[in-house]
Amino acid sequence: MKICRYDDDRMGVVRGDMVHDVTEAQTDIRKAMPYAMKGDAVVAALPQWRERIERMANKTPGKPLSSVRLLPPVARPTKLTCAPTNYQAHIAEMDKASKQPGSQIVRHHAPNILDAGMFLKANSALVGPSEGIPIRFPDRRNDHEVELVMIIGKTGSDIPQAKALDHVAAYALGLDMTVRGKEDRSFRKSVDGYAVLGPWMVTADEIPDPDNLPLSLTVNGETRQNSNTSQLIYNCRRLIEFASEFYTLYPGDLVYTGTPDGVSPVKPGDAIVCRSAPALGELKINVRAHEAGVPGDQRVAAHA
Repeated sequence: MKICRYDDDRMGVVRGDMVHDVTEAQTDIRKAMPYAMKGDAVVAALPQWRERIERMANKTPGKPLSSVRLLPPVARPTKLTCAPTNYQAHIAEMDKASKQPGSQIVRHHAPNILDAGMFLKANSALVGPSEGIPIRFPDRRNDHEVELVMIIGKTGSDIPQAKALDHVAAYALGLDMTVRGKEDRSFRKSVDGYAVLGPWMVTADEIPDPDNLPLSLTVNGETRQNSNTSQLIYNCRRLIEFASEFYTLYPGDLVYTGTPDGVSPVKPGDAIVCRSAPALGELKINVRAHEAGVPGDQRVAAHA
């Protein structure tokens, strides 16, 4: 099942090129959950609500996806945890680029993921396809990084690899945008709009092997990244085990699995398309200029 959020925080089931409104389920789930719960109520409730959501979708007329504004499919993750340096070819390209005269790429951490650890992006950086990526520092290198994202479905800590995928509710495409420079990595990667997720989440039952998914990214129609999650250094099971050794994972938490080689800069006016066909679909998002002094949510409304 493909589940999206769209327009003014509505929930839909995606079938083909149509979206079927099931916001009633989202409303009822949220009402039944305590506000202070850790995690996303809808993601936590999916196992119990799935059949009802399917029945609701069957009774709702479809609306063309092209007519709605897609938001990030998860509303309230407790954290966005990300894997650095998780494709060998990407490690090599960054090492080479950092040695070029005048390079803005600074190697802060060990290239070995075990030594570097995971890093966090601010929740406020999370956006969906309709919201656009605002370039806050046009004089610096702003790079695209396409990734597979795992959406955690149930609470867990110290999760062994053998049970890791049992904790995954769904998968989605992600874009880990990065401002290059000397600051701390999480600081540079937490700019408003620099954590893209979508176009929807695909429930785990439809992804039999997350460690064998194609990933590609184009900018203005030109292929920049083209790889497969089979090339991950730490596969999906190991990433969940690794992250949960340090902190508890809650429903709705996002695990960005790392990006392959081909990372390059983008600028306002560029059109990015991330693909993992047919499993996860296409994530299309435009790059735009940052509007100084305007809060992120107001910028989103202005450009929706």
